[in-house]
Amino acid sequence: MPDPVPTPTPAAAPPAATAPVKPVPPKPAAKTESRRGFLLEWITTAWIAFIASMTAMFLGTLRFLFPNVLSEPPTTFRAGDISSYEENKVSDQFKEVGAWVIRGRNESMQPIIYALSTTCTHLGCTPNWLESDRKFKCPCHGSGFMISGVNFEGPAPRPLERYAIRKTDDNQIVVDKSRKFQRELGQWRTRIHTYRCSKE
Repeated sequence: MPDPVPTPTPAAAPPAATAPVKPVPPKPAAKTESRRGFLLEWITTAWIAFIASMTAMFLGTLRFLFPNVLSEPPTTFRAGDISSYEENKVSDQFKEVGAWVIRGRNESMQPIIYALSTTCTHLGCTPNWLESDRKFKCPCHGSGFMISGVNFEGPAPRPLERYAIRKTDDNQIVVDKSRKFQRELGQWRTRIHTYRCSKE
């Protein structure tokens, strides 16, 4: 028998060219980190703003513990020589410091010197002395006071207050505004709020 004819085997195909390997894209971790950093920045900024506002509020509150004026005006002042005051005359010389110093007479008609407060006993306005009417008249609500300080018209509920007064060795009048005397409490009966000047 004849030998079988070998069948030709097909030639092997050349190997296909391999495609280049694409690089793996980076994980989105970098994006997450930028979000985290952004959020951290905002939280830090918010805390700084909060601390700054709390500090400013604390300092503002602390400022109220210290007044603008550290010293008060003196409560006593020299009102001059006794002989410089005419009887039944009101001078506005000491109105700016809150007092009228008047030489007049008491209920027993003895000559005295006394100091009246310039504060109306109604709502705290400052009355004016009207020489022609011989009275103190409050411009706010019309209260009227006699030269002695006794109220006689308007809504003022009580007389003007008097201050303590004394004479120094050199014949000067000293008014002490820290000591006030009210007529309705019977305090005008004391000698501290007047100086009897019958010998002057």
